[in-house]
Amino acid sequence: MESGPLQVLTVPTAPYPDQRPGVSGLRKKVYVFQTKKNYLHNFIQSIFSSIDLPDRQGSTMVVGGDGRFFNRPAVEVIVQMAAANGVGRLIIGHHGLMSTPAISCVIRKYKAIGGIILTASHNPGGPDGDFGVKFNTANGGPAKEAVTSKIFQLSRTIEEFAICPGLRVDLKTLGKQTFDLENKFKPFTVEIVDPVESYANLLRNIFDFAALKELLSGENHISIRLDAMHGVVGPYVKRILCDELGCPANSAINCVPMEDFGGQHPDPHLMYATDLVDSMRDGQYDFGAAFDGDGDRSMILGKHGFFVTPSDFVAVIADNIFCIPYFQRTGVRGFARSMPTSTALDRVARATKIELYETPTGWKFFGNLMDAGMLSLCGEESFGTGGDHIREKDGLWAVLAWLSILSTKRQSVEDVVRRHWLKYGRNYFTRYDYEDVDIDAACDMMEDLEILITDKSFVKQRFAVEDKIYQVEKADNFEYTDPADSTISRNQGLRIIFSDGSRIIYRLSGTGSDGATVQIYIDSYEKELILEDTQVMLAPLATIALKISQLHHRTGRSGPSLIT
Repeated sequence: MESGPLQVLTVPTAPYPDQRPGVSGLRKKVYVFQTKKNYLHNFIQSIFSSIDLPDRQGSTMVVGGDGRFFNRPAVEVIVQMAAANGVGRLIIGHHGLMSTPAISCVIRKYKAIGGIILTASHNPGGPDGDFGVKFNTANGGPAKEAVTSKIFQLSRTIEEFAICPGLRVDLKTLGKQTFDLENKFKPFTVEIVDPVESYANLLRNIFDFAALKELLSGENHISIRLDAMHGVVGPYVKRILCDELGCPANSAINCVPMEDFGGQHPDPHLMYATDLVDSMRDGQYDFGAAFDGDGDRSMILGKHGFFVTPSDFVAVIADNIFCIPYFQRTGVRGFARSMPTSTALDRVARATKIELYETPTGWKFFGNLMDAGMLSLCGEESFGTGGDHIREKDGLWAVLAWLSILSTKRQSVEDVVRRHWLKYGRNYFTRYDYEDVDIDAACDMMEDLEILITDKSFVKQRFAVEDKIYQVEKADNFEYTDPADSTISRNQGLRIIFSDGSRIIYRLSGTGSDGATVQIYIDSYEKELILEDTQVMLAPLATIALKISQLHHRTGRSGPSLIT
């Protein structure tokens, strides 16, 4: 116990106009948080102020981050402000680290009123990189739009924040620390916890760890390669897959969290997970996986680098969902995908007679369906997949789901995927990212594009490229009515759907920290031609997408920054 009560101060401040949270919280360059006076303090106070005082007083909250640069000083500020704002207990990951899925797990386990996650996910770290703050609510999932809008409004009018500047927490020592504050009847408690254990316990109750251990370290075990990309999931991989399930220690690489992710872009993508991609080429490993900075996304590769697209990733899990013991017990309530994700999952849903929901991008939409008991498995094209065990996408859960399928079927990754295509046909899918585009140019282009495609004359138009002809069947700006609570979300992406089911989607991404990212998604289904090259198969639709949008002309870009 600290000697003498600690002083609580009210500090005058001035608002900033740019603290609107995106689908993944507030993300900015590190220097914005470092150089703009009280920038972090303003946003944290706005989060606390968005919670009604009676709910906040004496409550429990969870705090953790992916370990990127500025994580530790941000945790210290949050602790000081939580104490001053009446929070009774903070649960914080050891050294301030905790993966996003684990934070969701801990919020739910301890019935906390919410959690503050310090991450910019797959964005670069270090002093010149990105930093982010995200608020998750009591269900363990990202705050809904009503909450983030309230936080934004508070941030625009904030005049002061409360802080206890003399409070110093020891993030290195596990256990409870208590602090007396002036004018507070009960002491403020900080509990530093093992960030892995609660989450590992949850996974033990979902998967058959004995069967997975046999697959990974038994007599006829497979060889795997795991790349944590110097993100927060490294200790989870070591503890769960190596120590508990028996993978050799040298099968897990880049497992020490680093403030700059070792100079890497912590994105589980063929372009960025180069250590994994290179090590998989020669056929030494049967299974490979890479994880992003905060542990909520993952990519898997089969032998010789066979790539599983995110859309196939979730569709294959859906088709083999009872390989996971958890779903044998709970049954399956529904499947869901984000609107830009390919329709591969829809085909499984139809065949299994399980309800399929198409939502806007953002995990909060999935969480709402889960809370209503309508959804069990979901995924999105940006390498995010998850179940209803928590309210976040979950990279390690997704990898264990795939390993459970391999354990049950005793087939290779490539065999599993190819048999899926033989059964259902194949959705060829790609995404083009045009990053750091001028915001005004991007918005103007999207506005003009919406006017063009929503004109009645656009429907039935035919576009010919080489020997392919595509006729427009439907075009709109995607609007979603939540079946759980009837809330309506408008302007969620421009869609062009052709008579053969092919789709072109245009969106402005909300997960960057600088400029705009224009994303074009192309999805086309083939029943018979299942072994062709994706970019070759989609080239005609890509030509049409660029012609309709005039993207290169409107943005000054000659090509995409990234192709998925």
